Amino acid sequence: MSKLGTLQARFMNAQAKKHEDSYAIAWKKSVSGLDVTNSVEYKSLPSGLHNVPRDTIYFVHNDEFAGISSFVNRKIEATERNALMLAVGALIPLSYGRLGKSWRHVERLQELSEGLANDPSNFQPLEEFWRDHECQEEDDDARPDSANASPSAMREKRRRAKSSPNGQPRTRNRAVSSASALAPPGQTLSAHHPALSLSAFLDAFGPLVFPLYRAALLRKRILVSSQAPVELACNFVYNISILSTIPSAIHTLLPLSPLPTRLRPLFSVGIHDIPSLSTGSRSSPIEEHLANEGQAYGWAACTTDDILSTKSHLYDTLVTLPPAHSSQAEFKPWPRLQNSTKADIKATQRDARRYRTLRQDLHRYRSSSTSRPQSRSTFPLARYTDDNNNDSDTAPLLPSLEEAATSDPDATSADQTPILEPPSWSSLAYNSFIWWASAGETRTDREEESEYDSSLIANLAGDGDTPAARDDDEGPAVGFEMAVITYFHRSSALVFRTLSEIVDAEEGGASVAAGREEHEAAEEEEERQSREADNGGEEDDGVVEITSDDLTRMGLDIWSEGDREFVREMVEFYWGRKALVKGAGVECCGVRVW
Repeated sequence: MSKLGTLQARFMNAQAKKHEDSYAIAWKKSVSGLDVTNSVEYKSLPSGLHNVPRDTIYFVHNDEFAGISSFVNRKIEATERNALMLAVGALIPLSYGRLGKSWRHVERLQELSEGLANDPSNFQPLEEFWRDHECQEEDDDARPDSANASPSAMREKRRRAKSSPNGQPRTRNRAVSSASALAPPGQTLSAHHPALSLSAFLDAFGPLVFPLYRAALLRKRILVSSQAPVELACNFVYNISILSTIPSAIHTLLPLSPLPTRLRPLFSVGIHDIPSLSTGSRSSPIEEHLANEGQAYGWAACTTDDILSTKSHLYDTLVTLPPAHSSQAEFKPWPRLQNSTKADIKATQRDARRYRTLRQDLHRYRSSSTSRPQSRSTFPLARYTDDNNNDSDTAPLLPSLEEAATSDPDATSADQTPILEPPSWSSLAYNSFIWWASAGETRTDREEESEYDSSLIANLAGDGDTPAARDDDEGPAVGFEMAVITYFHRSSALVFRTLSEIVDAEEGGASVAAGREEHEAAEEEEERQSREADNGGEEDDGVVEITSDDLTRMGLDIWSEGDREFVREMVEFYWGRKALVKGAGVECCGVRVW
């Protein structure tokens, strides 16, 4: 393993061999004071790798370093198990990004691991690699703030930076949304940048990407359980964190302190990481160094150790990816989302329509890596990823987009039915009545809904909710990847701004019912008086009232109890207030029927 800094760089590689049921570091170099034993040998070789020929693994070491290892599995008749399994890896300071730009070294680490598999006793290439990177300086635009600042100095500078009203530094160095301007066109991401898996991420999860994204916004502890190989699962963890980052323009609207601006990505974890997994819950003590980095609550991680999925006290949301053999199933295998009580989490009907519109709109964007080979991964869902598209520069990243664009906007794919909440009786009754009242004409509410969704991905040249030009100082996430990140960051901004306006109106004594239908306002006033009577004549100022119109503004499903619970949790978590969330219903002559 090794440590790489962008100014005073130190780099160290390790070869870890698997001997029966034990792990051993065969070679190592590290800077003074960095201990890599009894940790990285397990992290660099997660369970299940004996079933795959090669893999790339990302992990976190001691909350300070991003780890990367390149694994190779060779069949050798003369060995105990007729196989040689080894990994070559590196440790890089997290002060330079979610992964410290470790993806830049993937190709070289792969070359080193393949070479060592051919000659396990030849450590000379590792020595040369260490010498090449020991004092390497990187480009000025990849440096934090100063050409003379060390990683430790930069961390201390951020701790002492002038704070915003939320207790967070006003300038953050590596949040994706820390700037509002797009980078000059023509720049691209590195060939192995995790963001290049966003197309596979959307295709793998489908509409389930929205409840997963909402769990990340609530800073839940999200555990992704999968089989080897783990590279794409690690990339998915990166995507979950990056899409749920709170745009910097929103920070001053949120009173929560310390403000969790980012969901902490732990990447690959195992049973040796249980102490780290025990942190990040609402009830656990806040760790100061995580609070200073805007990661006080929640995390996202992936694992191949099935035993972790049985320890429900360690996570809030469990994501189980389909096994490899399911890729041959007649219908598309979907990930399974569950809460800590093992109750299934499904996407709403509104999520299905949002996903369909998003796919249509993404058709006009191309990956920022189309001029280079994308990183590939033999993943259980490979049938549904970019590996099945042709390699031409004009091939769309998501399959069947043309079909999606011409399909019925209200139609639901048969493949998606198992992952969607069934329509409620109230919504069926309402939609049937609207169809009858309009004599079967096209419903304008769905057209407006689609236009609203498309607006989240339009005009990428920028406002404060558009993600930064630079992702971890790597280069601009332009094209397809930028469009996806922009969509979710604007969605987050819309949710936070809507809730902030409602809370501010309540605190300022303004009527939440202003501008709404007269009978709806009268109904709310009647409920308010009833609560006041129940409280002995004292008005309950702690409850924030949120209506179905507010849910619509936030792009949520007005018929879904799950979305109403999401809003209640958001208000309680970020504002410390209780919320009365009123969904849609069916009224007849002013009387609520459902």
